[in-house]
Amino acid sequence: MSADADALLIERVKRGDQKAFELLVIKYQRKIERLIARMVRDADLIQDIAQETFIRAYRALPQFRGESAFYTWLYRIAVNTAKKALVELKRDPLVTESALSSVDDDDETSRVENELSDGETPEAVLSSKEIAATVNAAIEALSEDLRQAITLREIEGLSYDEIADVMNCPIGTVRSRIFRAREAIAERLRPLLDTPDGKRW
Repeated sequence: MSADADALLIERVKRGDQKAFELLVIKYQRKIERLIARMVRDADLIQDIAQETFIRAYRALPQFRGESAFYTWLYRIAVNTAKKALVELKRDPLVTESALSSVDDDDETSRVENELSDGETPEAVLSSKEIAATVNAAIEALSEDLRQAITLREIEGLSYDEIADVMNCPIGTVRSRIFRAREAIAERLRPLLDTPDGKRW
């Protein structure tokens, strides 16, 4: 489904077609949950925040003018909803067990298939698991702004313009955040990849 398909569905929603909104939810739910999971490390909260995101989007849809892509607009709502949830958590900190043992089995950046494919040695799989774990740890250690920028770019595949729109900041700031995030990740990876200093990978 393209942006044109989104526009058609949005028009149907504005005319009162709830089924059309359900199709938008189906299309974007996994992406929104993955984005939220990168911001909120408590697995119990991810679905609640995603649901709240879609409720807010539904209520705000009459004001959506199509100046940005629908998913960019939706991402911005998700980011703001997650930030609001994090602020409320800090005011009323309740650490659930899943937050303490937060391992997302379905996280595309850290998943390494259990079966060995042709030519993959156990050492190679172990090495790729180690690299994936290091990348995840490096992303985790980033400040919220850097983590959000690199997630939107590398995991969600948004353009710099779209990230600037979602994060509500100039494109130069986006470039700087992504550069700093990549540098921090590269710094963590250097020992694993035997990369000379001064070279990123």
